[in-house]
Amino acid sequence: MAGTLYVVATPLGNLEDITLRALRVLKEVDAIAAEDTRHSRKLLAHYGIATPLTSYHDHVERTRAPRLVERLKAGEDIALISDAGTPGIADPGYRLVRAAIDAGVRVVPIPGASVVIAGLSVAGVPTDRFAFEGFVPARAAARRAFFERLRADERTIVCFEAGRRLAASLQDLAEVLGDRSLVIAREVTKLFEDFVRGSARELAARASDLTPRGEVTLFIAPGTEPAAAASEAEIRAAVERLRAEGLHLKEIAKRVAKQSGWSARDVYRIGLT
Repeated sequence: MAGTLYVVATPLGNLEDITLRALRVLKEVDAIAAEDTRHSRKLLAHYGIATPLTSYHDHVERTRAPRLVERLKAGEDIALISDAGTPGIADPGYRLVRAAIDAGVRVVPIPGASVVIAGLSVAGVPTDRFAFEGFVPARAAARRAFFERLRADERTIVCFEAGRRLAASLQDLAEVLGDRSLVIAREVTKLFEDFVRGSARELAARASDLTPRGEVTLFIAPGTEPAAAASEAEIRAAVERLRAEGLHLKEIAKRVAKQSGWSARDVYRIGLT
């Protein structure tokens, strides 16, 4: 009889933010697959948990997932944890969960901390509809294209950014999305937890004072007015940015049309001239 894969949320920072059920599961399973075994040992030691650990991070996920599934099929129970928060949410986990499901293995969520949900609950931005967009791209052209794609979105947007790129990211965000309400969450649940609120342009101007170590979470409120129709010059600039990323004109036309309100045919025509 196959075992069970438990997807276990662990604390973001404060070690008290773990459920009693999560602690019981971590004690009872045969093994724990951890994103960083050195980091996870601190949590397990704090709660006196001696379950064997195996590493499961981005660089080994493709090869490690099939091996773990074989162990699950052989009857072992395994818990999957990340360094902080919920596995699979911008952390390793998807391939293992998908492989376990395909193999007929039971997959059980053990819910708990998530910086996306924790931050949304106190950010003060609309929460009736929101989208998690993962990490903001590191390269400037891709980052601007990322924000361009979000310009017409009517939901609150949640994304992650590296502290060292925050200033550049805020500048691009303000230029592309306009003066949206914005919240920057830093060190959530930790000693120096901080939520910085303001308009995109205001926070972009203060960016040099806001740069933290590590990662931050951005909560971008939806625009208060419908996006203005893009000019031909803006369409041409968007086409050239996406062309520089190596996209074919047909795909560029579809993307720009969706974001701008122009027809794909007209965007394509501009791209040919």
